[in-house]
This record gives sequence, structure tokens and C-alpha cells, in this order.
Amino acid sequence: MRLGVNIDHVATLRNARGTIYPSPYEAAKIVQSSGADQVTIHLREDRRHIHEQDAIDIINNIDIDVNLEIAATEEMINFAIKNLPNFVCLVPEKREELTTEGGLNLDLKYVQDAITKLKKNNLKVSLFIDPTLENINKSKNLEVSYIELHTGKYADLSENSKLDEIKLIEDCAKYSKELNINCHAGHGLNIKNIIPIAKIEEILELNIGHSIISDSIFHGLENSIKNMIKIINSS
Repeated sequence: MRLGVNIDHVATLRNARGTIYPSPYEAAKIVQSSGADQVTIHLREDRRHIHEQDAIDIINNIDIDVNLEIAATEEMINFAIKNLPNFVCLVPEKREELTTEGGLNLDLKYVQDAITKLKKNNLKVSLFIDPTLENINKSKNLEVSYIELHTGKYADLSENSKLDEIKLIEDCAKYSKELNINCHAGHGLNIKNIIPIAKIEEILELNIGHSIISDSIFHGLENSIKNMIKIINSS
């Protein structure tokens, strides 16, 4: 199971004081040297954390995969086509939200048009979706090869309420494999709740950010990444 590390909140800390540090690019280099498989960055329309130059520096200089999360807007699609990250993950986006609140609405024409445009430019497209079998079918009809299941609901549920959501995520992962869609997952995962998700063998990749960056304040970024990899591999 691959691990992608989202470093958005390194930029959040930098932007809080308007300084040039801490550097997301330097963080990406640590992600690479610590054994992770991918760096994930979300270039938001309001530039609240990652900026264009951060993304350009990371895409052009990091040797592991770079996963660029963007909204399905013309500006962002054109940025992705110009800069060619290894993966483009389309996510829903609202200005007022603290973090991504749910999966894409795959019925929206502008989302479908964005997928088509990215694919025509030979970019690997992933769709951030809520875990439903209907969304898996829609993703198949849109001819994408990658999806990322939104695990935010699972992460927010109490321990006694998680079993149904875990089963749903597992069913979606298994169904994705049947349809030859690569299944990833992420959002809200941390060292306390990751094991049931990491046990689902049909999930090929986990993208984790906030919890790793938070743990790094106390343990260092390299140690936090290596600890997460150890937990995933032992699940």
C-alpha cells in the first residue's frame, strides 16, 4: 500500500506569518527521503496554503510522484496541463470550508469536461468521491483509472459507529478492483484510526496530511512519516 503525504499545512504555517519558511519544497524533499511514495499538494483557488510556485518547484524537482489536487475550474485545469504533475486529483471546493467536506458530484458537466480535457493531455486523473457503488459506476463510465475514496465520514464517527462505514469503504474498494479502477483513500486518517482502512487490500494508496504534519511538530517530519509507513505495513 502506497503512502502519499499531503504537505499543505506546511504552507499554512508559512502563510500565517507571511514568511518564506517553513518551505513546502523542503518538506517535499523530506517526504521523498523518508520513504513515502508520493507528495500530495492542493492548489486551492484562494491560495490559502500551497501557491503556484510551490507546486511548480515540487513538480519539477521531486523524484517521487506528485499528486496535484485541484478544483475542476478552467484556471486549475490549465495549470495542471502546463505543469504536468504525475497525478491530478479532482476535488470539490468551497471558499468557506475549512477542509474538503465531501466527494465530487460526478453529474456536473464542468467536472466531466475537466476530466476529458485532462485525459486528452495525457494526465492521470483521479476522482475524489464519496464511497458509494453508484459513484464507482459513474467513475467507470467516465473512463477514469483512479479514484480516491473520501474517508472523512469514517474518521468522524465514534468507534461504535465505524463498522458500517468500514464495510462500505471495503465494498467500494473491492468493486473498484472488479472494474479495473485503482482505488485510493484519504481524509481524516491518523495513527489511531488508520488500521481498519489499511487492512483493506484492494486500497492501493492512502493520502494523509493533517495528522502527519501535526505529529511532526512533536516528533519531526521524517519520524512521523516513517511511523505511519510502519503502521500501514504492519496492518
